[in-house]
Amino acid sequence: MQNSNALPKPRTTGRRTVLAALTISAALVVGAWLAWPKLFGERDPLAQYQLATVQRGTVEDVVTATGTLQPRDYVDVGAQVSGQLERIHVEVGSEVKEGDLLAQIDPTVYLARVDASRAQLRNLRAQLKDREAQLALAHIQLRRQRALMAEDASTQENLQTAEASAKSAEAQLEALRAQIEQIESTLRADEANLQYARILSPMAGTVVSITARQGQTLNTNQQAPVVMRIADLSTMTVQTQVSEADISRLKLGMEAYFTTLGGAGKRWYGRLEKIEPTPTVTNNVVLYNALFDVPNPDGKLMTQMTAQVFFVVAQAKDALLIPMAALSQGAVRTPQPGSASTSTAPGATPGNARADGQGRRPGARDSASMAGTRTLRVVGERGTLEERSVEIGVTNRVQAQVLSGVREGERVVAGIVSGAAAGNRPPMTPRL
Repeated sequence: MQNSNALPKPRTTGRRTVLAALTISAALVVGAWLAWPKLFGERDPLAQYQLATVQRGTVEDVVTATGTLQPRDYVDVGAQVSGQLERIHVEVGSEVKEGDLLAQIDPTVYLARVDASRAQLRNLRAQLKDREAQLALAHIQLRRQRALMAEDASTQENLQTAEASAKSAEAQLEALRAQIEQIESTLRADEANLQYARILSPMAGTVVSITARQGQTLNTNQQAPVVMRIADLSTMTVQTQVSEADISRLKLGMEAYFTTLGGAGKRWYGRLEKIEPTPTVTNNVVLYNALFDVPNPDGKLMTQMTAQVFFVVAQAKDALLIPMAALSQGAVRTPQPGSASTSTAPGATPGNARADGQGRRPGARDSASMAGTRTLRVVGERGTLEERSVEIGVTNRVQAQVLSGVREGERVVAGIVSGAAAGNRPPMTPRL
């Protein structure tokens, strides 16, 4: 007999099955929506390429080098006489004018020599007056003996004695005058040494270093000691070392600029003035010194500063620029002699192209070697790629100038996306 009070069991199992089915269906719908573009969506033909926009700017082909700053005009001030350095009147950084007193050497010894020479000179001049008086007396006696001989009142021996006395007085007078000239010369040397005890500035400038110390004894017998260095910091010389691979690209008069550490990117400009023919060899690397001057009116450039120097071989301003990677995406066409493609910006020289056997670095490029007519792949108005011939001007390792063939704002192929290059399926545009 069944119990009429028993309740029917809930159908929980069926509800759970329905919920699970709905969840799985929703996941399948979402997965299908996400996978649809990859499986059946339309492919973007440009997605596999790296595109770059043609822009305007400045491109420079430069030779880089590292250099140091030195004053163009400087002098090492030394001591010309020996003695104790009694006092130094300046310090490092002092501004001096030509003729200013820099240091003082103890002048006691040199002052004593001057006094002795002057006393000796006075003695000789007094003797000179005595000799002149004796010469006058000898002439008087000679005239008397001649008068007596004319009247036969004297002997020939007395006349000869008078003549000899007059000549002897003249000789002694000449000898004394020679001694006076010698003492005068010695006196001038002693007075000069006394003046050298006062070290004066030979030029106007700034005291950049002091190597001697007050109280130090200076000895000039073996080598002239350097007391300090004075430099004119209004004009600095940049001395750079350029490798043998790049030295042939430098030309006298070409523009150069440099930056300094802590200079916040400020550029100082000048023009190449000198290339020294004798190289320096460091670790089997041959380097040539290239020098140019730069004004320093505000004194911000200091001695021994490190300069990152750029010699401008070629330059183009307000030019259409594309990345160098875009040149590797098309074919190369050799420029014809006399064609417009051989022209470069001001400062460029077509003769810069060099063979590897002439000292060119492996892999190095310059404007002349990269200039010419080339074929680029450009995105057309319909969004498709088209090949187009362009003329290339100034180039460097990053950018290239386009003389003709493209317009500002157009896009060019600069590479291929890594996934596409590996053979993977290119991305597609979702289509619902």
